[in-house]
Amino acid sequence: MLLSLRSNVLRSSLNINSLCIASRLSSTCATRKFQPILHDIVAELKQHQPKFSIPADGIRILSQPSAFYSTLLDMIRRAEERIFLSSLYIGSSENELIATLMNRLAEKQSLHLYLLLDLNRSTRPGPASTAAILLPLLRAFPDRVHVSLFRSPNLRGILAKIVPPRFKEGWGTWHAKIYGVDNDVIISGANLSKDYFTNRRDRYIRFTAQVHLSDYCFDFLQEITPFSYRLLPSEATTLPNNGTNRNSQICGDYALIWSDPETHPHRIRDKMQQALTSFQATNRQKFEGEEKAGRPCTSSSNVTLFPIIQAGQFCVREEEHFFQLLFGHLKKAAMRAYLPSVGSLPAGVSSIVQERPLMDLTSGYFSLYHPYQKLFLLHPQVEVRIVAASPKANGFYGSQGISGRIPEGYTFLEQKFMRAVRRTADRFSIFGSGQSNIDLSEWEKDGWTYHAKGLWLSPSADSSPVLTLFGSTNLNSRSADIDTELSFVMALPPSTASPAANDPVETLREQLAREVAVIREDVKPWKGDSRKVRWLTKLIVFLVGKKL
Repeated sequence: MLLSLRSNVLRSSLNINSLCIASRLSSTCATRKFQPILHDIVAELKQHQPKFSIPADGIRILSQPSAFYSTLLDMIRRAEERIFLSSLYIGSSENELIATLMNRLAEKQSLHLYLLLDLNRSTRPGPASTAAILLPLLRAFPDRVHVSLFRSPNLRGILAKIVPPRFKEGWGTWHAKIYGVDNDVIISGANLSKDYFTNRRDRYIRFTAQVHLSDYCFDFLQEITPFSYRLLPSEATTLPNNGTNRNSQICGDYALIWSDPETHPHRIRDKMQQALTSFQATNRQKFEGEEKAGRPCTSSSNVTLFPIIQAGQFCVREEEHFFQLLFGHLKKAAMRAYLPSVGSLPAGVSSIVQERPLMDLTSGYFSLYHPYQKLFLLHPQVEVRIVAASPKANGFYGSQGISGRIPEGYTFLEQKFMRAVRRTADRFSIFGSGQSNIDLSEWEKDGWTYHAKGLWLSPSADSSPVLTLFGSTNLNSRSADIDTELSFVMALPPSTASPAANDPVETLREQLAREVAVIREDVKPWKGDSRKVRWLTKLIVFLVGKKL
């Protein structure tokens, strides 16, 4: 209750600082309708997902890891009321990041820091673990630093005791990447570690002065906190006597405290599903109520943003619904374009061929979730360009032991996918050409690894994107069924009929196009067919494929 009260006080303060934003949003009632390719998609998403209308000039796409890091540090240095960070883990060498947080907390006595991380990843490797490096913050500001560690309930019983620490993440992780300060937020796929700040390619989208979006992200993290362990210094901890001490533990210098006396950590599924479902429904209804009350008079320079939660282990599958909806409407749009009524055709013309929409898709761990594979394979109306990490650009390249076979395992999965692509092309040739609508390339750059993920949809191959999916999802079976993900769908209206010199929406579309171009600068033809995959690797993939 105290944490909830504090959150409300902080939000009230931040909302006052954002009144000027609301004033600017209500200054114009001009709207731009979405292009036909998006209109029905957006209309249906509004019925199922929370929705935010965001000024396009309040969004910036960062292109380099160094820009992500410097922007994050700058945001922290200017923090006034709240810093809320969600990641898989914080790297053991991030002394500057920890020092920046420490300094700002010392400077601003009203500032609170909220961290939500994955327990299994953050409690290894021992003295250099994330949990260990956060102890100075917890000791210095015990009332203003709040660290929650989420552990998937999938790993339990005897397996929880015998699985080595490094492999426990295979049963599920907290994977959402949200980096918020006051009313500014960066949504990314990157973790808080040195390589993600220097030479690991990812995506980073910054939203400035967006109170409603920031509140949503902050509240989302607070919704997960009751299902997480609280990290505390062991010397300041007394295990509770309310029946929860058997689920709490002291691990050397730190303690992991489970605070729900009514629910065992392995039996949170029903409560978690209810919490996530109710959270989304409440936020959707909140926007609908505000819209009916006349608050948002959507500006012609606004884009539409939909948060998407995918938590398969808790039966929350909004990302899957989005993909089904997306391809269903793309198919309908293609039928309207390719099969016009006979009366509408010019004399002597038997058919009209229109340009197909272009979808760019990428994942650093490309093993496309099987239901998504079916959608891509059975919808030749869309031109698809896929970028995957080459084996050398895979983060596990050169690892010791069984994890060193992971890049080879992804090669095997890519080979299987491309065989399916070719079989489908033979059965459903495009315009009689026998060519596939799907192209797979691989990303490789000397000294770099690849971690970008998401998709971009453009009306045609020579136009800029009008929709993008970004966030933490890798679009594979692991993201769909095991990990807990938060991603966003952003839909952009078309440019004005008479292009203005400084059209914010057009500028944002150009940023998205540039984001794709920067990724494709280091793309090479896929060479997976020429790579040999050892039989033991195939066996490992067969046994644990859904965990890749």
